[in-house]
Amino acid sequence: MDAPRWLDEREDRAWRGYRRMRRLLDLELARELTQDAGLSEPDYDVLSDLSETPRGRLRLSELADRMLWSRSRLSHHLTRMQQRGLVTREECADDARGSVVVLTTAGRHAVASAAPGHVAAVRRHLIDLLTPAEVDALGALTHRVVDHLANPDRPATRPPHGAAA
Repeated sequence: MDAPRWLDEREDRAWRGYRRMRRLLDLELARELTQDAGLSEPDYDVLSDLSETPRGRLRLSELADRMLWSRSRLSHHLTRMQQRGLVTREECADDARGSVVVLTTAGRHAVASAAPGHVAAVRRHLIDLLTPAEVDALGALTHRVVDHLANPDRPATRPPHGAAA
C-alpha cells in the first residue's frame, strides 16, 4: 500500500478553510431562510427546482436525483410539504409505480416570496465578498469538482500549474 500523500501547509489551510466556510455559510443561509421565509433549505430546494420547470412538475425520482436524496427520504419530506399545501403528488401517467411532484399556487408564492431574501443573503455572505476574478475562479473550480464527482470513471483534469482556473 502506498504511503498517504498528506496535505502540505498550503493545501491543509485551503481544505480546512473551505470546510469551515461551507459549514458557516450553510448554517447562516439556512437560518436566514427559516427566519425570513419560514422555509427549510430542503423546502426551498424542492420549490425552486419545481418552479424552474415549465409546468412546475417533476417526477419524484428526478427530483430526488437533483437533490442527491433517496426517494424514501424525499417522499417523507414531501409528505410534510403537502400537509403545508406547498406541493401535491400525482400518479405518473407513463409509470403506475412512479409519482409526479407538482408545485401548488401556495408553493409558487412561497418560493417567489423567499427568493429575493435568499439571493440577497447569498450575495451578502459570499458573492459580494469576492472580486469578479474570484467569482470566475469559484465557478471554474466548483464545476470541475462537480464534473469529477458526477463522472467518476472519467479521468480528472486540471489546468497546468500556474494557469488561471
